[in-house]
Amino acid sequence: MEPLLVISILISFFLTLFFTPFWIRGAKRSGLVGKDVHKLEKADVAESGGVGVLFGFVLGVLSYVAIKTFYFYSTENLISIFALLSSILIVGFIGLIDDILGWKIGLNKRTRILFLIFASIPLIVINAGESGIFGIDFGLVYPLLFIPIGIIATSTTFNTLAGYNGLETSQGIIILSALALVAYRTENSWISVILLCMVASMAAFYFFNKNPAKVFPGDTLTYPIGALIAITAVLGNIEKIAIFFFIPYIFEAVLKIRGKLKKESFSKLNADGSLDEPYDKIYGLEHLAVRILKKIKRERKAYEWEVVISINLFQLTIIFIGFLLFSIKLI
Repeated sequence: MEPLLVISILISFFLTLFFTPFWIRGAKRSGLVGKDVHKLEKADVAESGGVGVLFGFVLGVLSYVAIKTFYFYSTENLISIFALLSSILIVGFIGLIDDILGWKIGLNKRTRILFLIFASIPLIVINAGESGIFGIDFGLVYPLLFIPIGIIATSTTFNTLAGYNGLETSQGIIILSALALVAYRTENSWISVILLCMVASMAAFYFFNKNPAKVFPGDTLTYPIGALIAITAVLGNIEKIAIFFFIPYIFEAVLKIRGKLKKESFSKLNADGSLDEPYDKIYGLEHLAVRILKKIKRERKAYEWEVVISINLFQLTIIFIGFLLFSIKLI
């Protein structure tokens, strides 16, 4: 990867870093706020912070396109890049609608799926990716069926492991960084740059989203991150390892289905600020983390930041195993 392309990554970082405070103030003035259910003081927290992340990401990627075009005189992969940006912006808009309607109401499942199918059209029309999986050539079935299913599955599932300060952002940083390395090792350096632009934007956003959060990411961020995982996996033909990295979310989906998709990820807040399991059974990795922390810690207490770190460590373990299984060099 050319050192000059680092400029695009830095643009993504600093644009998000400077834009997010303005969004926080604007969201509060507009009443686009939520309550932090895991805090004793229920102060208003700005919602839909993903807008700032998308702002930095899109302009960072466009600067990458400009550098490729005017400095390196290359138009390679531009159609794929603009298809990716189109899909991410559509998914982000769907997430923003969901945020504005409120997490208790939101879009109904059928409407959300229809919108996400629409978001996959830019990838479908360019016949993105390779139609062969596991030695089977699926032909037109791949773009017409597998791409929409992938975007729907990852965008909605990434949204389920959430609700704790910094969790969605840190998970996105970890997974996309790992995929950036995979893309680089498989000679898809252009995908690495795009992924690192998003990682940089989320790293800047993390300063405001970490515990105690000043802004929540909202579906405006979680939907696009999930979609980006699917899209870059398709464009880079790295679907198998991407699915492996997504194992924690597959577990989360199974646990949510166990609760008939009606159980929430939030924990029960105690008077001392610690957390308890909200249900008798486990309906999310968050609940499992609380249970394990209470069992292994001497004081038998679990706190929000510990839940986030526990899930991050589980994700990192899965990624490390994935690197070994798929023979991806770390250095």
